[in-house]
Amino acid sequence: MAILLYRLGRLSFRRRGRVLALWLLLLALLGGGAAAFSGPTTSKFSIPGTESQKALDSLAREFPQAGGATGTIVVAAPEGGRLTPSAVAPVTEEAGKVPGVLSAVDPFVSKAVSQDGRYALIQVQFESGADGITDAQREAFSEAGASVADLRVEHGGEIMRGVPEIGSTEIIGVAVAALVLVLTFGSLVAAGMTLLNALVGVAAGMAGLFALSSTVELTSTAPILALMLGLAVGIDYALFITSRYRHYLAEGMTGEEAAGRAAGTAGSAVVFAGATVVIALAGLAVAGVPFLTVMGLAAAATVALTVLVSLTLLPAALGFAGTRVLPRKQRTRDRTPPSASAPVEAGDGFGFRWGRIVARLRVPVLVLGVVGLGALALPVQDMRLALPDAGTEAVGSPNRDAYDLTTEGFGEGFNGRLVAVVSGDTARATGETAKEAAAVITDTDGVLAVAAPQMNEKGTTALLAVIPETGPTAAATEDTVNEIRDRVADVGGAAISLTGATAVGIDVSEKLADALPVYLLLVVGLSVLLLMLVFRSVLVPLKAALGFLLTIGATFGITVAIFQEGHLAELVGLDTPGPLVSFLPILLIGILFGLAMDYEVFLVSRMREDFVHGSDARESVISGVGHNGRVVTAAAVIMTAVFGGFVFMPDPVIKSIGFALAIGVLVDAFVVRMALVPAVMHLLGRAAWWLPRPVDRILPDLDIEGERLHREIPVEPQAAQLVKT
Repeated sequence: MAILLYRLGRLSFRRRGRVLALWLLLLALLGGGAAAFSGPTTSKFSIPGTESQKALDSLAREFPQAGGATGTIVVAAPEGGRLTPSAVAPVTEEAGKVPGVLSAVDPFVSKAVSQDGRYALIQVQFESGADGITDAQREAFSEAGASVADLRVEHGGEIMRGVPEIGSTEIIGVAVAALVLVLTFGSLVAAGMTLLNALVGVAAGMAGLFALSSTVELTSTAPILALMLGLAVGIDYALFITSRYRHYLAEGMTGEEAAGRAAGTAGSAVVFAGATVVIALAGLAVAGVPFLTVMGLAAAATVALTVLVSLTLLPAALGFAGTRVLPRKQRTRDRTPPSASAPVEAGDGFGFRWGRIVARLRVPVLVLGVVGLGALALPVQDMRLALPDAGTEAVGSPNRDAYDLTTEGFGEGFNGRLVAVVSGDTARATGETAKEAAAVITDTDGVLAVAAPQMNEKGTTALLAVIPETGPTAAATEDTVNEIRDRVADVGGAAISLTGATAVGIDVSEKLADALPVYLLLVVGLSVLLLMLVFRSVLVPLKAALGFLLTIGATFGITVAIFQEGHLAELVGLDTPGPLVSFLPILLIGILFGLAMDYEVFLVSRMREDFVHGSDARESVISGVGHNGRVVTAAAVIMTAVFGGFVFMPDPVIKSIGFALAIGVLVDAFVVRMALVPAVMHLLGRAAWWLPRPVDRILPDLDIEGERLHREIPVEPQAAQLVKT
């Protein structure tokens, strides 16, 4: 691999004009495709095959007028006042005239008025689903009742769900990343080029994603996930290759030779690191959840493009930059040709000093690190998962205002309404079963009320609106749903299934919770196999896998403590603590696995490189930390900044994902990789690189450290000339 990438790097450097033109053409084509074929994203989370989804599919066929999106208008009289039919009628009439609305039910007819007469709920039924609602329809719905004086009118329901948008908060992370790059490189050209490389990869990935959005159903979080991950890894990969290029350039190599060797050594690590991220994200498909599969594949495609950009466009950009990627002092310093066999002298930088400190204190570092991360993981035992509802949206958003007003007037249960669908062969059987089911559900603990059955035209499908006593994401509501399903299973005469947004959320959460252990086992097993291939060792992969488990445990623990339990929630701008979004754990495992392997490869590949070139085990660990510790540290700070920028978004789902990823990167890079990994490697010594001979003969040699490259293509004396710019 190293020799192939070496040749690709040299070719890209030499033909830099053509490489740049090809990437500009590709960006133009993808951008044109995005402009021409871009479609809307969806906020719908569902899993085919679950009871709730089967019921919704049945409604779409048998009861289409009840299968569309719904909206809720909450009307409240001034404190101490009471609503009257004449006061509420104009709001109901205006809602009924909104384009696409099938019906707006008068609350005095449906008896959706609070006991004190101050609050009323107007149920609005749309013809199309939530994804078919246009902005014009949504705006018209939100203006219904706006002209009515002396009444508070709030608009909510599934059609008012907020769709996260890419805004200015992400610029904070990019700005911090630019500052870290300048400090790391000491060159504005190197920093700008690295950042530009990442932006090109992200732009290509996002454009391709939106070009497919008209044929592939994308959740609203998929593009943002692809953006945050593509930015982070794109900057990291460019940083790693550029750092190695500068190292070779400072030794006296020509720009073309330095670019080739940087691509052959650091580029090999980038290919492997990128492959682990892509495989982990694509592996989300094992959960069997369509929206999660699409999210994973979208992010994986963006990461794959950033790897391709790093291996082709970056060497070309290095060719245009010349020696300007070096600090000014190095550009004017005399340089001599490097010896192909002479090892690089260990410096006295912070990385080397830190490596020696860990070598001396390896046992205390290991004990403190493991105990500390274990303590941070304790809140995980109380972790709860749910899909987001209006109660977790940002304070002041329309859906949140409607949710709070409904809770104030009727109780939280009215925000988590369930729907029992009764389907029979005849109208008589359906009607009788619906009455029996209503009685059984009414007698179930946790049920506040059950509305009279609504029948379709044929009389073969009936709907029962069920109001639980507790809110949509409460643990008690989940118990109520399971209890209802168990009890109606004994009712004969017709099929009965429970659905509604709350039931869908519970089914999705249970499905993802069941898939989580399987996916974690897959990821850990994958890490062991891949690292065994790369480092030709048994103990190094096992150590990496155990370190990853510590990272995941601590990250989940901190996220639960803040986002679920509310500790220090104000620091991240969280209005309302609650259960973690159900797909966060499995998504976090997939992404952090890839990023953890990035740092493992960047750090340990240099240790193995020095070890196979003759250094003893202890010195190779210090050399690995010394040479690549600064790069890993800078990469971690950059990733944390990029992910942390999404914490400032008002959407709680994006906020929690950004926070968990930022914390996970900090824990993994600074505690696990920079402290625990060298401590364990010092304790293992030469045994760290042990591999049974039968396994050694079977495993292919990926040569990620470039041993064959150094042996077969030695540095020629004439390669020691200064690069002309």
